[in-house]
Amino acid sequence: MYFSILTIFPDFFISPLQEGIVRKAVQENRVKIGVHNIRDFAVDRHRVTDDRPFGGGEGMVMKPEPLAACLRAVRQEKPSGRVILLSPKGTRFTQQEAARLTAYDHLLLVCGRYEGVDERFREKYVDEELSIGDYILTGGELAALVVLDAVCRLLPGVLGCEDSAAKDSFSRGLLKHGQYTRPRTFEGMSVPGVLLSGDHAAIEQFRFLESVKLTMERRPELLTGMNFFPDEEKLLQREGLRSRIDAIASDNREKSDTT
Repeated sequence: MYFSILTIFPDFFISPLQEGIVRKAVQENRVKIGVHNIRDFAVDRHRVTDDRPFGGGEGMVMKPEPLAACLRAVRQEKPSGRVILLSPKGTRFTQQEAARLTAYDHLLLVCGRYEGVDERFREKYVDEELSIGDYILTGGELAALVVLDAVCRLLPGVLGCEDSAAKDSFSRGLLKHGQYTRPRTFEGMSVPGVLLSGDHAAIEQFRFLESVKLTMERRPELLTGMNFFPDEEKLLQREGLRSRIDAIASDNREKSDTT
């Protein structure tokens, strides 16, 4: 899979792309990553990539010409691909969105800056906009790294354990249960006995219930409309969690009706 990052700060990516799972994926030729400097495609000798907005207002706007020229140059090397603008106005980026993007063989991540990009560039060249959260960053570079990392780790062979991605938090809507490792006792706290039992069925049940409880505590809205397997429903009934989940769903519906 190819990732092309369009940015005015290419050095921003030097260290992050040389660490961890992403570096390993590149070394094993599972992904290719190109970082392209938008300034190289500016049309003046000062390599200006932004200007004041027509109509007045605060800040600066990224000019369309350098963005378009940079994008065209990238597409000369690899014509296909989906152009994604990292923007606070975009669709919320989720685990499901990351999984969806693995279907493309080439993602072109455009890092916005300042007050955004010229609307004409967005209309003509951008396939979709993504936001990693309801807050404002100084630019799209951090967001591009988030998208790249989240998508990259879902690609076949990138993670050492193939089950890791499938059992991550949000993969099915539940937060992941707590994890434990050696030593068995740490500052007076012991590992739950079931995890040391060797009973794999009991361990799976324990972890499922812990995920449900954690989700109820921290992200209860995720449980609304969630479907469980028949054996999971039995567990929820046995532990008295089904009625609490139903109450959460009812409360969420009431809040939705009120708004």
